[in-house]
Amino acid sequence: MRLLSSQCRAARGLLNWRQEDLANRAAVSRSTIRDFEGEIHSLQRTTEERLLAAFDVPRIELIGHASAAAGVPGNPHPYGIRPEAYRSAARQPC
Repeated sequence: MRLLSSQCRAARGLLNWRQEDLANRAAVSRSTIRDFEGEIHSLQRTTEERLLAAFDVPRIELIGHASAAAGVPGNPHPYGIRPEAYRSAARQPC
């Protein structure tokens, strides 16, 4: 799956994570998150895998990709995110 910058921002928002929180959980720099979300640069494959793995821990399901409508089945959320357990995950410390 290809992670979109809009999905990254939206998933962080659902989890109430700062860029620094995601960076710590994915073991990448905050500037990497900032630049990706700001569409300054794309991600390297290993970095993308780390971000996806970080979102998988609280069970955020990201679907869709740039060439198709991103979304969640049965959910009109425009960023293609399904928050299954994000409330409890957001309360866990980094």
